[in-house]
Amino acid sequence: QGGPEREDRVRRMVLQHDAELFGSCTQHGECEAACPKQISINFIARMNADFIKTAVTANADLKQREGQ
Repeated sequence: QGGPEREDRVRRMVLQHDAELFGSCTQHGECEAACPKQISINFIARMNADFIKTAVTANADLKQREGQ
């Protein structure tokens, strides 16, 4: 459940992350320590991995559409 919305959700989360000037994850844990919502670094790492996967997939889809 939630799978179909996963790519859109992760895009929105990263856009909000960037709008608030959080910067890239360094895996040092500063984000986890400063997070007012107590989001774990494991969740943040998984979100970043999902974002990279989504970006690669979207790029491949765009190239495929341009080739048609």
